[in-house]
Amino acid sequence: MRQSRLDRQLRIEGWNQQALENAKVGVVGDDDLLASLYIMSASALGINHVVALAPTLSPTLTEVAQKLNRRFSLTHVEGFYTHPAMADLFNACDLIVDLSHYGLANKLLLEKGYRQKKPVVRGLCYERNGTQGFKVFTYIRGREWLDLEQIISPHSLPNDHFDDGVLDTIITGIILEETKNLLMGQDVSDNLISYSRKELSTSNDQKKMLVVGSGALGIFVGLGLAYSGFRQIIFMDPDVVEVTNLNRQIFFYDAVGESKAKTLSTKLNALFGIDSNHQVAYFDRNSDISSFDVVFDCVDNFESRIVLSEKCAGQGKMLISGGTSPDAGQVVIYNPAKNNVTPAKLLGLYDIIEKRSPETYQRERAACIYHPDPSVIMTNQIAAGFMVDAYRMLLNGQEPKNIFYDSKSNTRF
Repeated sequence: MRQSRLDRQLRIEGWNQQALENAKVGVVGDDDLLASLYIMSASALGINHVVALAPTLSPTLTEVAQKLNRRFSLTHVEGFYTHPAMADLFNACDLIVDLSHYGLANKLLLEKGYRQKKPVVRGLCYERNGTQGFKVFTYIRGREWLDLEQIISPHSLPNDHFDDGVLDTIITGIILEETKNLLMGQDVSDNLISYSRKELSTSNDQKKMLVVGSGALGIFVGLGLAYSGFRQIIFMDPDVVEVTNLNRQIFFYDAVGESKAKTLSTKLNALFGIDSNHQVAYFDRNSDISSFDVVFDCVDNFESRIVLSEKCAGQGKMLISGGTSPDAGQVVIYNPAKNNVTPAKLLGLYDIIEKRSPETYQRERAACIYHPDPSVIMTNQIAAGFMVDAYRMLLNGQEPKNIFYDSKSNTRF
């Protein structure tokens, strides 16, 4: 079961699953969502040992972590990191992930990292001077000359702070990528990884949404929409859950052989009280999108993405298109009000399809068992988070840019 669950990431060249499974990771969190999201994602990746110091963790997400990975062990100490003596909790850890929002913890952890030569990956989302965003930085002893003050919270002690489930999802993916690189002895970013945009206003205007594809990308798009308060969502996917999906498709741990779209809709409705529904079907030229305000493209093949582009352009519908590989991803926005180029044209999908031999895409359905490409959770979290944030920006009258993420780049996007 373990081998099958992790199959898609074990296919990645140079991948060292043993390094992840043998590691122990320390996590310092706050009374918010971020630490819980990271712990769940780390479990999905196959990290088996986490020690967390946080006042609370989400029971829902920690339960998912336990059910995804039967080897997963979580030691949770309730509280805030406010005294040097607490550092002993993390003495056996290979690295520490700092997700706190107060300066005392940030400084104590950097000091521990310096004295014990222990890496500290710091991540936070913030709201300041009319902007919202996030910052991620990996501290390794010797980087004292870098602008460490940019990752120290201005608040000395725990207090109320800005938190956002969509930005948290992106941060989690980036930090987990850094975690993986540290444990496998690969390069981490030398830069402060940051993202910002204008502050978003909340709206009670409920839009109707179609999410095409209920795999990893569709799951995290659905999760981000639910965190953002959207309720009327239809998930479309023809496939059933395979064991090899489970390293990244977090809600399917008990649904092997069942419909992806139905399972995802049912889980999100139960967790968030939303009104989502599902269609077990392919998206094709006969699919009706007339009732939807926006379409999210989370499919795994170029043919369907071309049809999505053409249908949305023909009917003047917003289209947020996402795609991922094991180490990269992209988000392309089609806004008919701005007469944008469609994702299919921008990404050159017509040329790709024309050059591809017909037999390279012959299968009865789109399940991953027929398309065994390497895949991991991180790029799906990052792309999905940016997809949802792009739509929120559009609703606020902002103009989101297309995002191209590259895990090998210091700046990342």
